Amino acid sequence: MQREEIVSSISVSTLCRWYKQDALKPWRYHNWLFPRDPQFLQKATVVLDLYHGLWQGEPLGPDDYLLSADEKCGLQVLARPHPTRSPQPAHLGQVEFEYERLGTIAYQAALDVFAGTVIGQIEDSNCIATFNNLIDKVMSQAPYQTARRVFWLVDCGSAHHPATFPARLAAKYHNAIAVHLPTHASWLNQIEIYFSILQRKALTPRDFNSAPAMADRILAFQDRFSAQAKPFNWRFSADDLKQRMHLLA
Repeated sequence: MQREEIVSSISVSTLCRWYKQDALKPWRYHNWLFPRDPQFLQKATVVLDLYHGLWQGEPLGPDDYLLSADEKCGLQVLARPHPTRSPQPAHLGQVEFEYERLGTIAYQAALDVFAGTVIGQIEDSNCIATFNNLIDKVMSQAPYQTARRVFWLVDCGSAHHPATFPARLAAKYHNAIAVHLPTHASWLNQIEIYFSILQRKALTPRDFNSAPAMADRILAFQDRFSAQAKPFNWRFSADDLKQRMHLLA
């Protein structure tokens, strides 16, 4: 401004105040991802209808179940060279900055959307074989074993890819139905809400002396979460999504 002779002099605080008051703030932004799946609305509508108790326009019955499943793979086991100090009155907790990597584990889990309970397992890696283990673990127990229908809501990951997973699931269990999310739509998968809670409450800060210790923490949190389970209050509907899509068009 001084160079262009708009003002003779200006302070930094004044300049900051003007920037703050300006309608355009090009230094501020947030990332976003426009839907790239050509069938985004169609696939998402199926998911949202299921959350509201509908399948192909018909209400779900009392012996129909909806499972939201996914995995947290490549979870690093981090050990701190100095023990983490718990917070004290008027003092924050202290976590050693340096760490030692003790390998990785994979946590695969399925959330019963209508009950709020979680069934999961710890594996060395995430693959078709280990995800099949999760399916067997869930489908071999009540109420899913004798249910009329069990809907498995999954994303397009390699362990449950849409090209192979539906047929593989149906071949293993006649009452299981695969439902895939659109591409780039993990926000539609309620298991991600649970994973976020797990991350904040049980895995932050991360300080474990072994992989089994970290696995025990995850499974203990899962058991406690399920013992106090309540379904998530999901309100977003297919009609809401259609309105959003109309605004983006």
